[in-house]
Amino acid sequence: MSATESVNSRPSTQPLRLLVGFAILVAFVVVVLGAYTRLVDAGLGCPDWPGCYGQLLVPSTAEEIASAEALFPDTPLDQAKAWTEMVHRYFATGLGILVIGIVVLAWYYKLSLRFPLVLLALVILQGAFGAWTVTLKLWPQVVVAHLLGGFTTLLLLWWYLLKLSSIELPRIATKLRTSIYLFIALLVVQISLGGWVSANYAALICPDFPLCHGTLLPEMDLVAGLNIFQAIGPDYTGGEMSHEGRVAIQNLHRWGAYIVFVIGVILAWRIRGASGLVLGAVVCAQVALGISNVLFVLPLPIAVTHNAGAALLLLVAATLALQTQPPRKEQSEQ
Repeated sequence: MSATESVNSRPSTQPLRLLVGFAILVAFVVVVLGAYTRLVDAGLGCPDWPGCYGQLLVPSTAEEIASAEALFPDTPLDQAKAWTEMVHRYFATGLGILVIGIVVLAWYYKLSLRFPLVLLALVILQGAFGAWTVTLKLWPQVVVAHLLGGFTTLLLLWWYLLKLSSIELPRIATKLRTSIYLFIALLVVQISLGGWVSANYAALICPDFPLCHGTLLPEMDLVAGLNIFQAIGPDYTGGEMSHEGRVAIQNLHRWGAYIVFVIGVILAWRIRGASGLVLGAVVCAQVALGISNVLFVLPLPIAVTHNAGAALLLLVAATLALQTQPPRKEQSEQ
């Protein structure tokens, strides 16, 4: 089949593209709900998995509540937190169903199953991390891995939609490809640090900005802060890292933000045009949200938006990387 015939046959795969687009929206909601769940300390709103106190729905009647508290006597039911956790699980389950649908449609249209099957495997792994988050009582290593898995799922879905789409993205000079991939790598490190800060309850360990406790170099313990083999108790709610360790990771996150900001602005200037403008705007907005989290003492709407902004920035950077690739016609000729 010629390249022209292949392009002309693409409209028949519109249901697949629509399904992937809807999955992206759901994945974004899952990421935001995950952030909201962490920020309101609802990660253990349900002490078991996949149900909630042994039920598919949050216990509501007097009999159900009595039964739930008898089953988990050390974990009193908080319905608000339990519903927060379960809504997150429902959306995550829905995302899994959508990814199964993507695999089925890709098979139906005789497209390569490699990418859809990778997505499916990732979603299954995400389910496992969701379970371990509960069973291991918010172990920070698992919480961060779960966060990164959610971002990766969203990113792969977005990448798959761009690959399926017939829309030609504006071209970016190939010479900028290395710089864009470097920016993506730094961004992933920064997101990981942000997750580590959140999982260890260190977001407000430095109450001032740009200083920390009135100094540029506060007393900190990098070894304790970056110890991924830290010992934890039966429940990590509230965190168990030392004060100096938390100061260390908070400052690392801040320094990482400065680096991402500078490189992001320089990259936006080099790209220019609409693509550069979008990158610059999202980078600046993300830094402003991070500063606002400190100045306004981590208000929930800003904190959740900061997490959503990180996901959006990652999608923008990935799109820029795709824009450095040869046009579709050149790829098909090669």
